[in-house]
Amino acid sequence: MPTIHVRAAREDEFDVWMPLWRGYLAFYKADIADEVSRLTWQRFFDDAEPMHCDLVEVDGVVCGLVHSIDHRSCWMKEHSCYLQDLFVAPELRGQGLGRRLIEHVYAQAKARGCERVHWLTQETNTDAMKLYDRIADKPGFVQYRKVI
Repeated sequence: MPTIHVRAAREDEFDVWMPLWRGYLAFYKADIADEVSRLTWQRFFDDAEPMHCDLVEVDGVVCGLVHSIDHRSCWMKEHSCYLQDLFVAPELRGQGLGRRLIEHVYAQAKARGCERVHWLTQETNTDAMKLYDRIADKPGFVQYRKVI
């Protein structure tokens, strides 16, 4: 059995994180400037920022990431946690690593006092939605967006 470990990213792991981040961006056909990626990485380690980066290792090799952001809500006293990005290396999908990352976010968010975790996915991401449908509720909302 492989050894699986989910943990917070360390500041010296940018070069480990970046290929996974690029893989995530490629999956969603997104192009983000390296400057923005570097700023995002710095924010994960800034105590003033409510952003978190966790990694999953299989036998000591980092092969997945999850990013989350705590935020206030007008609907409750406690914070919510937005699971913004989730990615597992394609060759290791289907082995429960995505689930482990999400469950890690659940536990960490609860420990920080958040009341709920929520996220979005593209409606074409049907493989991931099979997992999401088992471990979370689908509230029926539709997202609208306007770039300003």
